[in-house]
Amino acid sequence: MSQPRPATAATAAIRAARDLLLTHATDYAGARAAFRWPVLAEFNFALEWFDVVAGENPDRPAVQIVSADPSSRSWTYGELARRSDQVANWLRGLGIRRHDHIIVMLSNTIDLWEVMLGLTKLGAVAIPTSTLLSPSDLAYRAEKGEARGVVSLGSLAGKVADLPADFVRISVADEPGDAAPDGWHDFADSADASDDFVPDGPTPAGDTSLLYFTSGTTSRPKLVQHTHVSYPVGHLSTMWWLGMREGDVHLNISSPGWAKHAWSSFYSPFLAEATVFVYNYDRFDANTLMSVMDRHHISTFCAPPTVWRMLIQADLSRLPHPPRELVGAGEPLNPEVIGRVRDAWGGTIRDGFGQTEMTACVGNSPGQVVKDGSMGRPLPGYPVVLVDPVTGTRLDGDADGVAEGEICLDLAEQPLGLMAGYYTDPEATARSREGGFHHTGDIATRDAEGYLTYIGRADDVFKASDYKISPFELESVLLEHPDVAEAAVVPSPDPTRLAVPKAYVTLTAAAHDDLDVTAGSIFAHARGQLSAHLWVRIIEFVPELPKTISGKIRRVELRAREAERIANGDEANQHHDRDHR
Repeated sequence: MSQPRPATAATAAIRAARDLLLTHATDYAGARAAFRWPVLAEFNFALEWFDVVAGENPDRPAVQIVSADPSSRSWTYGELARRSDQVANWLRGLGIRRHDHIIVMLSNTIDLWEVMLGLTKLGAVAIPTSTLLSPSDLAYRAEKGEARGVVSLGSLAGKVADLPADFVRISVADEPGDAAPDGWHDFADSADASDDFVPDGPTPAGDTSLLYFTSGTTSRPKLVQHTHVSYPVGHLSTMWWLGMREGDVHLNISSPGWAKHAWSSFYSPFLAEATVFVYNYDRFDANTLMSVMDRHHISTFCAPPTVWRMLIQADLSRLPHPPRELVGAGEPLNPEVIGRVRDAWGGTIRDGFGQTEMTACVGNSPGQVVKDGSMGRPLPGYPVVLVDPVTGTRLDGDADGVAEGEICLDLAEQPLGLMAGYYTDPEATARSREGGFHHTGDIATRDAEGYLTYIGRADDVFKASDYKISPFELESVLLEHPDVAEAAVVPSPDPTRLAVPKAYVTLTAAAHDDLDVTAGSIFAHARGQLSAHLWVRIIEFVPELPKTISGKIRRVELRAREAERIANGDEANQHHDRDHR
């Protein structure tokens, strides 16, 4: 970037909205009442936000990466602005143009941020993709996403061997100096490109910027279409929920290729003018993570429930200076985890809710009372309502507003952070918008103060003896048992009760070797915490639970496994609560 880019009207509008949220950082009612989404006809996040911030604070660290060894390197806003100009010019030289769809299959290395910013400057469309995908999964994404090219680690070249021959193939070296595979362009050559990038014109706000595949917990992944404002500007809500401030160092435990990475490792920190912190470990170790967090003064920390559960199995006192803000995301957090962290660190993990289809729309915001088990209240700019999943009508609840239903967004208020739709799937888009609401497919309860408590995916909730069962409620209790590392509850077909709750359980390393003894202890614990109609009746111990690549439990796979077991009359490895049938 030869000269700093000037702020535009769009920059000023976003900054005004951002600053209002920061002014009301701990004022929930004030933020909800005052915040309005910026109205933008044109906007390019890389050119009109990131580069403007870089011009104002060129030496501020934008990305810091710590490796397993544990060497550390940081890149400033100024350096990334210049490099992404080079990348944009180089990609243009390869024939990539505005609206072209490009798969981005990279790890947490600086190349990822350079490529994402460079594609944005061009007006091209990024399809962030996990490096763990199989060749067939990648081929499906390339076809569904109408991709024209791929930017990939050189070591993954074999995964794209079956993609069309005319694909633009760009190789990022796994190690410095690695040669690009035959027929591939070497990303290292972008260092020779001009750092004076001139866009081919303004970027319409409604143009497609990102295509993200959902995690596919219950069905084949859908392709979510986001514009140049829905994620880039919509993540103002996520920034506010995370409690991020200018100059913060934010650590988000997330892999590239999934929407949560864009949430907390790209848009939110850059909107706050903070630093994205990355720790690339070979094998997760809670003690080492805490050492890295303390050494590098992490101020805000976001992690999925799996990481939080592993952390509480370690000695949390090894982190003498915990982050100011602690956040959980991906799946609901269990009260036991929240309590253990609060006791050790003094801070409360604040849960929240959103989807690939939108930015954070519900959350426990900084400075507010956190009700353990609740994911909080609607965030600024989001018209969250509960809808009857059968009739499709809005539920106003009883006299106090108490209700239970599907979490939806009222489309009459046009929340900016919502997707444009499901790409090339108008039928799925129409279904998601039936009745004038965006339907999330997630069920929650709302209390008199407006706090929402997650019950589960509509597909996961089941009936036993005519009682509705929320797997999450039972799993939360099971996770309080000291021997339980993870648990997933599904219905097991039963001739009398229609179904009974069955738990698939993974054990901690300290669990008793006698599985019958362990099962009996877990059954007793659950009976002591749950009403009789919610008792877990069957336990099966497994080495691991089936999950999506992004780490979400695939209960749909466990339900199918259980139905097959019943059909085959297989009772192997089943532990029944026989004394309380």
